[in-house]
Amino acid sequence: MPTVAFYTLGCKVNFYDTEAIWQLFKNAGYEQVDFDGEPADVYLINTCTVTNTGDKKSRQIIRRAIRRNPDAVIAVTGCYAQTSPAEVAAIPGVDLVIGNQDRSKLLDYIAEIQRTRKPVNAVRNIMKTREFEDLEVPAFTDRTRAFLKIQEGCNNFCTFCIIPWARGLSRSRDPKSVIAQARKLAAAGYKEIVLTGIHTGGYGDDLENYDLADLLVDLDKVEGLERIRISSIEASQISEKMIDVLNRSRKMCRHLHIPLQAGDDTVLKRMRRKYTTEEYARKIEELHKAMPGVAITTDVIAGFPGETDEMFENGYRFMEQMRFAEMHVFPYSKRTGTPAARMEDQVDEETKHERVHRLIELSERMQLAYAQPFVGRVLEVIPERETKGESGESWLTGYSDNYLQITFRGDPSLIRSVVPVRLTEAGVNECRGERVQADATAAV
Repeated sequence: MPTVAFYTLGCKVNFYDTEAIWQLFKNAGYEQVDFDGEPADVYLINTCTVTNTGDKKSRQIIRRAIRRNPDAVIAVTGCYAQTSPAEVAAIPGVDLVIGNQDRSKLLDYIAEIQRTRKPVNAVRNIMKTREFEDLEVPAFTDRTRAFLKIQEGCNNFCTFCIIPWARGLSRSRDPKSVIAQARKLAAAGYKEIVLTGIHTGGYGDDLENYDLADLLVDLDKVEGLERIRISSIEASQISEKMIDVLNRSRKMCRHLHIPLQAGDDTVLKRMRRKYTTEEYARKIEELHKAMPGVAITTDVIAGFPGETDEMFENGYRFMEQMRFAEMHVFPYSKRTGTPAARMEDQVDEETKHERVHRLIELSERMQLAYAQPFVGRVLEVIPERETKGESGESWLTGYSDNYLQITFRGDPSLIRSVVPVRLTEAGVNECRGERVQADATAAV
């Protein structure tokens, strides 16, 4: 039986794409082996290019695969392959470069390479692609939450971001295909699905009279599905219709990830973001009214070119007011080929580091402040993994619908089921709880 080994760098969408590619290999009779285990016949590296470091790490992994088995077919896909195909193809030992499209043809290319031993560069201009590449994932290796990719690409062209050039313009998956896959995932025992994409909230921009809110209404009707989570949505895409759907849905998680990036209007404008702090704050306020107890998480970039101390302090105060449940903080990283990388007044590394440190401290303080009011309340947790305590007892860890990570004592047979848990102790990154006995906790 031929073997294949995978290595995935980067975001959740890449991990989804790798699972989809694995299905192609599996259906062709391949066995998956560990990347650093026995030598494989094919190595597939799914690359990232979101930062220059992503490129570097991708090159290191490609070279590692070549060393593992010089006779194997080395195939490289993903964002770095899409934006720099010639650079990837120039690495001695790379056999196939394929970008973020045409991946259904992967096995044909590999068969051709095995026959001729001639390298292939199959990357096309992704900006001309208008169709969503529909690759199905009926199950996930080692995961209790199912990811469901509904959208690809982005039309925003923020000044710090290379992603539109790597993923192309926004395109949506056919609603019928999304619902059909959600039904399969529910039938396979997944209780929660996470809707994901490069610009998930842009779902429906290229469809007629059908948007993300309509999709949520249809997904709400899928039997066996208990939770629907949106991986990320822009503030500008949270319409009244969307808020109404979130408010009425029984299955929508009380958690939304809404990237802010900066809390100062001058910086937001330089980033080419499509909202002001005032507009952002208004949307957050509406969400808190519609979904009491909602967890709002966000992304923030510290030290964007031209961010003065005053702008940073402005942003800091604004983030404090927003009462986020958690912030993912990143220092600004120059991305070759983007307008921000060419901007003057770049912020020095020491200042960036200091700002990141302060924002992480703020995030941890807000995390604790968000979790504390839930102490003593019963939340529904879907356990994802087990760890052993000092005296050998089983501890389970999973997420509540409002994205609190909770650890409690329980039998591993409860993994992937919905378990009522009383929160006993709030913490940063992890809370403690105790299982509440109930009849409705049968494992899936």
